[in-house]
Amino acid sequence: MVIQTNMTSKAITEVWEETVEVFQKYNVPITEKSLQVLVTENTLQVLSELKNVVGSSTTTCIEGG
Repeated sequence: MVIQTNMTSKAITEVWEETVEVFQKYNVPITEKSLQVLVTENTLQVLSELKNVVGSSTTTCIEGG
């Protein structure tokens, strides 16, 4: 699964507990709001770091799966 900006920070941390540190680093609250709402600056950097932490990339996932 690839972490996407339409996912909520709460849902992400429930699945991947290790992502809490990334959210803390960028002062992103753990809420029901989506990343696209919560992260206005450094969006790509935060998303990239979250994906690195969980070992997720477009090469590890298939479309629709």
